[in-house]
Amino acid sequence: MGSGGLELPPGDEGHEGNSPDVPPGTVSLARPMETTSIGPELDWDPEAWREVRTRAQRAGRAYIWLNLVEQRLRAVVAAVLRPVYEPVHGDDWVVAAAGPAGQEWVQRAVAVREVSRRKGYLLDPADDNVLSFLTLPQLRELMVQHWPCFEPYLDDRREVELALDELEVTRNVVSRNRALSEAVLNQAERASARLLEALGTGGDVPSARRLPIDAVEDLVGDRYSDVVAVHSDRVRLLRRFPAEDIFGGARRLDAIGIGLNLLVQNFSGRRLVRLAEAGCRVRLLFLNPASSAVKRRERELGIKRGELSRAVEMNILHMRRVRSRLRDPGAFEIQVFDETPRFTAYLVDGDGADGIAVVQNYLRRTRGMEAPVLVLRNGSRVVKSDEVEEGGLFPTYREEFEVMWADSRPVS
Repeated sequence: MGSGGLELPPGDEGHEGNSPDVPPGTVSLARPMETTSIGPELDWDPEAWREVRTRAQRAGRAYIWLNLVEQRLRAVVAAVLRPVYEPVHGDDWVVAAAGPAGQEWVQRAVAVREVSRRKGYLLDPADDNVLSFLTLPQLRELMVQHWPCFEPYLDDRREVELALDELEVTRNVVSRNRALSEAVLNQAERASARLLEALGTGGDVPSARRLPIDAVEDLVGDRYSDVVAVHSDRVRLLRRFPAEDIFGGARRLDAIGIGLNLLVQNFSGRRLVRLAEAGCRVRLLFLNPASSAVKRRERELGIKRGELSRAVEMNILHMRRVRSRLRDPGAFEIQVFDETPRFTAYLVDGDGADGIAVVQNYLRRTRGMEAPVLVLRNGSRVVKSDEVEEGGLFPTYREEFEVMWADSRPVS
């Protein structure tokens, strides 16, 4: 008997539909469907998963940049405007700074702050202020309204506003969890880097002038020792990190490898001469083109006998011509070693905290152009964990270079 006083028929076939055996006053129930699936297909295929992961990776990178910019801009606004308004208005200095034109959004921020207080969302007492609840466009509005206060600290208002305009597209997309294209992400990263530099956050890492600190490295770099970039081959390295950026302006350059093609073939002799004349000390360590190690390497690569040795000899001759044009040839040293080559490394300013290194290990059947590349940053890591800091890879390769250099022979 149903809740409405109607008798429910049994589920057997004899009492189905409009069968004459169905007692009067009963209600017919629909039988379950025999199909195995009901409604839309909810599973994601591998292609869909790849797409959603790509979206998440791009949004994550963009969020890190936006977060850094917003926190930096918030600190700048507080440093400039708090001394102006707080002595008169106290804790309400942000409301006073917003003025009549910003009453609507600043009151909204006050309301959100109160809700966050009641619900326990304020985990850090330092965030218990109205400024922490302003969005990037609202922080920008405060800066624009009070530009005479910021002008002594910022060189170019137009540059700041253009960078913020470029970030607004990304901020809108990320805040609504929509698809972010690679082009927009790259634009946002460049705009964020420009804006952070304009706001005076050069950082305390000396090598940042040659190798800019990526936002992801800035936050999770301690997970990867002193490795700041990995490229699948040398072509991709030079696309992201050109030879001019690697070697330009160096005060010291130590390189070890078979033929040192990254330097010899991608950095002109004239630039090397100017670099050395400007005071850069250069030490180049080639594999001896007449050694048995060259012949073994030729067999590994499956190339003609003598082909690799001639290429190395041509590179050495080119570097000798560069050295001959210098007023102080002693600052440009060339030596050769006879041992089995294990890696190629370019140590730029390796004697200081601002040094970087480009390292490739030799693989048996892979040419140097096609081997994976590691980029290392010398000195302290950008983010230090609470654990005792261990030595990175940079000192290991630098020490190996010095040992090999001591056992090598000079080229006249």
